[in-house]
Amino acid sequence: MVNVFFIALVIYLIVFMIIGVFDLRNIKTFKDYSTAGKNQGITAVVMTLLATVVGASTTIGITDTVYKIGFPGIWWLAFGALGLILQSVFISERVRSIDAYTLPDLAGKIVGDKAEKIIALIIVISWIGVIAGQFVAINNLITFAFGNNNKTVFIIVSIIVIIYTMAGGQMSVVRTDRLQLIIIISGIAVCSGYLYFVKGGNTAEVIQNIELLNENYGVSDLFTQFFVIGGVYFLGPDIISRNFISKDPYVAKRSALAAGIGLLIFSVMITFTGMWIRYNVPGGMLEGKSALMYAITLLPGPVSILLVFGLLSAILSSTDTCLINASAIFIKDILKKESVKGMRITVPVIGGLALFLALLGRSDIMSLLTGAYSVYTPGIIFPLMIAILVYKRYEIKKGIWLSAVITGGVFGILSSYFGGFLTSSGIPSVIIRHLTLIGMGLSLVLSVISVRWGEKRTEVKE
Repeated sequence: MVNVFFIALVIYLIVFMIIGVFDLRNIKTFKDYSTAGKNQGITAVVMTLLATVVGASTTIGITDTVYKIGFPGIWWLAFGALGLILQSVFISERVRSIDAYTLPDLAGKIVGDKAEKIIALIIVISWIGVIAGQFVAINNLITFAFGNNNKTVFIIVSIIVIIYTMAGGQMSVVRTDRLQLIIIISGIAVCSGYLYFVKGGNTAEVIQNIELLNENYGVSDLFTQFFVIGGVYFLGPDIISRNFISKDPYVAKRSALAAGIGLLIFSVMITFTGMWIRYNVPGGMLEGKSALMYAITLLPGPVSILLVFGLLSAILSSTDTCLINASAIFIKDILKKESVKGMRITVPVIGGLALFLALLGRSDIMSLLTGAYSVYTPGIIFPLMIAILVYKRYEIKKGIWLSAVITGGVFGILSSYFGGFLTSSGIPSVIIRHLTLIGMGLSLVLSVISVRWGEKRTEVKE
């Protein structure tokens, strides 16, 4: 296994470096580097969108969640798929027609410069945690393959990922995502098929325990994930970045719909993979390993190789996208520049901060991602959604709108990072558990209040 993983890793990194160097010569403008020229068709957008969302959380993280709580683990991806479909129905065409480069840039064109800057700050800070989660997944895969926590290999691999991302920009990301998606889907599909139809095992118990809710996942969890996770897929910076690379609004709308349907199918496949492991592998046998990576040991050579390639593809396809988008937001929306050179400086800085966070030892991928999403979602989703829907129709009271963003973001921060302090302060646990939802509700109310219904919108001026 060590040799297989090492060969797969070396091949991947060499191929990516070649693509990055090739695109280094083709990138002429900030538009090329940050949005792949804004001229991608449906096939390219759908494939890069799916490759972006199918990352560490939706492969390694989901199977671990399903192993712990059962079939309700499917809701993370199911709500993600629903978020994409709802985006297609309500906002995809509107967003693309505004012709922005980043999500904060979109907010700036709709609400104004202050909105752009505050949303940019929230995203950049939150997405360092998201990128750290992808680095943690790389480290986990390396640790599993080598049989020990090899920090040197992990750091080298992470640095190479940062370098090829820095070189090729969004054009390289779109180019590599196509191949990566094929490998991801093939690896998971063949793994699942082998476990059920060749390995066999206790499949009857899997079928008997297909349930949407159980003692590990209740109605409150369902409600929270619908908004927190579904919201990120509906209007998250990485998801919307695929809207910006589309050549026109029609492509953006159809791509989001197709990707949502594809993600729903994938959610069933990865959940059943996790269910097979849950009912056929006793907990003690995992010995701290990820459920999906443990499954590699149950597969024959060719299938295990394909799954290793698939996991590498899933992790790397999300990591480079997050790096590019966070860097573009920092340069375009915080520094107010359109500089390829600035992007190539920012990518390693943000990547380095995320790598440092990953090295601190926090190894729970899902907690890193959920923590980041819990800050982003309550602060941005509803205010920006309302702003998009009323754009060019009604005026927005900027002060109230900004208070909606700040209020939601503060509640998200309290929920993610100050739960222990609030508990010790005597705040009821039921309130602490639902701080994110409370923040979202307040941000929605304030966002609606900020709209001057009946008053025709004028051009935004600061």
